[in-house]
Order: sequence, then structure tokens, then C-alpha cells
Amino acid sequence: MDQALSLDIIRRRTRLRAATTLLLLAGLCAGAWGLNRVLRPSVSADDVVIAQVRRGNVDNTIDASGIVIPVREEVVASPGASRVAKVLAKPGQQVRAGDLLLELDDRDIRLALEALKEQLAQQDNRIATLSQELRQKRTQIASAIELLEIDLQAARATLERSQKLRSSGLVSGENLLTAELNVKRTQIQLRQQRALLEDTRRGTASSVAAADLQKAILQKQIAQQEQLLDRTRVRAPFAGMLTWLVEEEGASVAAGQLVARVSELNNYRVEATLSDFHARQLAPGQAVRVEQNGEVLAGTVHTILPEIQNGTIKLLVDLAQPRNAHLRNKMRVDVNVITERRAHVLVVDNGAAFNGRGPQPAFVVDGGVARKRTITLGASDGKVVEVVAGARAGERVLVSDTRAFKDLDTIRISN
Repeated sequence: MDQALSLDIIRRRTRLRAATTLLLLAGLCAGAWGLNRVLRPSVSADDVVIAQVRRGNVDNTIDASGIVIPVREEVVASPGASRVAKVLAKPGQQVRAGDLLLELDDRDIRLALEALKEQLAQQDNRIATLSQELRQKRTQIASAIELLEIDLQAARATLERSQKLRSSGLVSGENLLTAELNVKRTQIQLRQQRALLEDTRRGTASSVAAADLQKAILQKQIAQQEQLLDRTRVRAPFAGMLTWLVEEEGASVAAGQLVARVSELNNYRVEATLSDFHARQLAPGQAVRVEQNGEVLAGTVHTILPEIQNGTIKLLVDLAQPRNAHLRNKMRVDVNVITERRAHVLVVDNGAAFNGRGPQPAFVVDGGVARKRTITLGASDGKVVEVVAGARAGERVLVSDTRAFKDLDTIRISN
């Protein structure tokens, strides 16, 4: 026969079942927590870069590579085909204006100069001869004119006498006609001599003018040759540094070939090179930041060169401090051309997680979890990027490379 259980036994059994249930629930929770730890991807906080969204200023910039060049640089070219006779300087040395750098062989130029001077002397002789001939001809013709004027006076006197005698019947009509013809003949001869004198003057003047013109041409050619002769002694065009020079004596040089280059010291600008994709965004006068070894120099776009080569465009940048002591010729620098300035906007540090402007996925960190969210980015200066939408001030964002988590919605951040 069954006996009723005591109240104490029932209570103990109830407490045992409750304890067993609690233990089972705790085990399930622990298992679920452990499974979550195993299955949810995590990353160490030391392996990622987290930046906070904040208020700040940002400049939209275009990145370019630059090289420091002198503001003033001049090249000296060979005046003609020649050879290097003597080298008197070395590249890298400082020079003063007019310092002799090298000498070129000038024998051919001297021979050409002597030949031109001989031709000039011949022209002087020709001009003197023409002038002497003109004086002689004018003297001869003037003498002939004087004689004809006397003959004309005599012929007119004879005509007057014949006319008077004719009225008295003392001279025949034939003699009177002869006297009249003598006057006309003498007048014609006198007129011809005067015309001959003018023609001779004009002809000789034309010959002298042609000789003078040829003389002027020769004088210009002589002046040019003298300039070429002077240029065979290559001199520094201004005070600066000799950056390049033909150093081999006896080396042949062609006409117009570069033989020396002088650059101004401690006065620089920057030649920047960037993709022609950005050509429409560039304009003279835009602000520029030039960075070298952590130092930032301000500048402005001076000139945008029109030629595009291999998909790149070049521009010249004037520096606010062109005589900066840290600058050196041919030094490479980073150039940021500022195309837009935005003040007191939301910004976050730039990083590999971002890809240009516009909407894009990003991981926003909340506690120990980073959740994917779409944020919209705007202007960027390479260091910070504008947050247009999708995040608030004070929130933290993963800015390091997140390509490994592109298919995930959440990432656990472990300390």
C-alpha cells in the first residue's frame, strides 16, 4: 500500500528541479555566448584605426607631385657650330654676372668677319669712285652748258643782225633762215645738256644709294659676326649657380646647342604634375599647399601649361616664401591644389576605408561593436574628409582598410 510523501520531501524535490532548470538555462546561455564569440567576426582594437566625427574645416584638394625649380633660370647656347676650346668653370659653383665660363673656337667667325670687313672697304671705295665720277661728269656737262649758253647768245646776236639787214635787203632769206636754225639748234643742245646733267645726277645718286644700302647690310652682318665672336666667350648672364656646363675641352657643339645653364640662388617655385582628368578644376590663383618633410608651404597657381603629355598636365606654383632655407633645386615635394574651402562642417580623419565622394558603406563603432552604415562623404584635403550625411558629431568610424569585412554587417571590436 502506497504511503503519502512528506511535505519536506516534496519541497526538496521541487528545489532540486528548479536548480536543475536554472543550471540548464545557465549552460544554454553560456553555450550561446560562447557560440556567438566563436561565430561573430572580431578584430583587435590595435589592428584598426578608429576616428571620431567632429566639427572642423576641410579643403577639397587635388593631389599632385611636384619638383622645386628656380624662379629664374637661363641657358646659354652656342652661337654656331664649333668646339669647346677652354673650360674655365665647374658645375655647382656660384658665379657672378659676366663671369667667364668657357671659350669656344672662334676661328671661323673671325675669318667671316675679316671677309665682311674687306667687302665693306670695297663698298666704301665704290661709293668714293661713284662720287668722284659724278663730280667729273657734272663739271664736264656744266662746262659744255656754259659754252652752249655763249653760243646761244652769239647765235641770237647773229639772228638779230640778219633780221635788221634783211629789212634793208642786205641779207638773203637763206642767210636769215640759217641764223634762225642756229639759234634753235643751240637751244636744243643746251636743253639736252641740262637734261643730261640731271640724268647723270639721278643715275649716280641711285648707284650711290645702292652702294650705301649694300654697305649698311655689310655693317649689320659685321655687327652680327662681332656679337657671335663675343658669344664664343660664354659668360654668366646673372649672378647665381652654374647648374650645368659642357666640361669636355675639344667637344663639338652644334649651333644653338646648350653649353651652360645658370640658376638663381635661393629663389624657388614648384612645377607640379597631375592627371589631365582634373584640368577643368584648375585655375590660376588657386591656393596650394606644398609639403616637404612635414613642413607645409603656402603658394598659389601661377600658370597652367597648355600642353598635355601622356595624360598629365603641368602647372607652375609661386610660393609665399620662395627663399625658404629648406628648399633645394630639383627637390621633390607633395602638392595639394585647393579647389574648394568648407568651414565648420562634420569631418573625420581620412583613411583607406573611404573611396572618394558620395554615399558609401562604413562601420560606425558603438561600444564594442562596429555596425555597417551608409554615409555620404564630400570634400577632402587628404587628411580629413567631410561627412555630409550618415553620421553625427561624436560618433566613431573605422577609417582603416575594411575590405576584409565588406560582406559583414557587424564586427566585434576586442580590446
